[in-house]
Amino acid sequence: MTLTLTGCGSGSGDGDVTLKLIAADYGDSEANSSQRYWDELTHEFEKKNPGIKVDVDVYSWTDVDKKVEDLVKAGKAPDMAQIGAYADYAAHGQLYSADELLSIPTQADFTPALADAGEYNRVLYGMPFGASTRRLFYNKKLFAEAGITHPPKTWDDIAHDAQLLKDHGVKTPFALPLGPEETQAETLMWMLGGGGGYTDNIGKYTIDSPENVKTFEWLQKELVGKDLTGGDPAKVNRADAFQGFADGNVGMLNGHPTLMEQAAAKGIDYGTTELPGIHDKAKATMGVADWMMAFKQNGHHEQIGKFLDFVYSEKNVLKFSGTYGLLPVTASASQAMMEDDRYSKLHSFLKQLRHAEFYPADKTSWPMVSKTIKAKMGAAVGPDGNPSAVLSEIQNAADTADNMVP
Repeated sequence: MTLTLTGCGSGSGDGDVTLKLIAADYGDSEANSSQRYWDELTHEFEKKNPGIKVDVDVYSWTDVDKKVEDLVKAGKAPDMAQIGAYADYAAHGQLYSADELLSIPTQADFTPALADAGEYNRVLYGMPFGASTRRLFYNKKLFAEAGITHPPKTWDDIAHDAQLLKDHGVKTPFALPLGPEETQAETLMWMLGGGGGYTDNIGKYTIDSPENVKTFEWLQKELVGKDLTGGDPAKVNRADAFQGFADGNVGMLNGHPTLMEQAAAKGIDYGTTELPGIHDKAKATMGVADWMMAFKQNGHHEQIGKFLDFVYSEKNVLKFSGTYGLLPVTASASQAMMEDDRYSKLHSFLKQLRHAEFYPADKTSWPMVSKTIKAKMGAAVGPDGNPSAVLSEIQNAADTADNMVP
């Protein structure tokens, strides 16, 4: 791949322009690589917009954020990037805002909760691209064998059902992936169930709040301490937990839509339900979004805007979401998905999206805080762990990072 960006013409629309997009791969094989989606989409766009070409390079999630970071540092920013974080680039004034790019109908079509999550200083820079929510998955066969007739609604139900599953020989009654892969997700889901979260309503970190401390003390005592998680959560990654569920060895776990296909492929009869909470269902589910952003370096805002208006058309959003088991980020595509029985398994996840709680991705400190959570949270619930001390340590690191000037 050549790293030379074609900067012919300017943002005025004169002359031929080639836009560069770096995107993440949502596929799990060459057959369904995101490269295929983008190749088809750009071919259609270029036919309708002579004079604008779009060159897309797709990288794995392991590499894509670093790839964009390196290009930006080298002074070779792509015109667009579809990656996991936007706030740092926005803070450094490197991005176009959405209203500099998109038509009013396109901007108005974003699901409000997702648009809010993409704002830095109340300006939309991170345009939502793919989204998902979380639900509790349970193995219906294992539940029936253990005499469990209903999915859990509260944490007490989880502990009770997990004990019944253990008594009936289930290897991992409740999979608790607090290994380094996605600890920050599992952590937030349990915080929401306990009435807490990462931040308060004005965006201040509340990691060591009394509610969060109580949550992880409960996990340590009632699940990990009673050997209901099938081993040390600090050593279990999300991929391991999902594979265990697909293999029929896990009774319950928190999961996203991708797990449905993985479990169905192995013949697992599963059900899903809203995330349980300490007294009732959790106050909200966790939502995750990935972001599209446009860099100012090469100009081209007019051409970028035309392309993104096309990307965010109802047809293209629905096609992308349906292909990769994701939730649409626009109201029009969401309505189309809800009205289409082909996507019935996604409907329960989609209904939750409006009220989902997201990572504090608008904070430039979040990537560092997320890394700290990944490194420390798993050990906090182990036999020798101290949830209160660990949460306070993460809180102190978060406050320090939050007070630093971008």
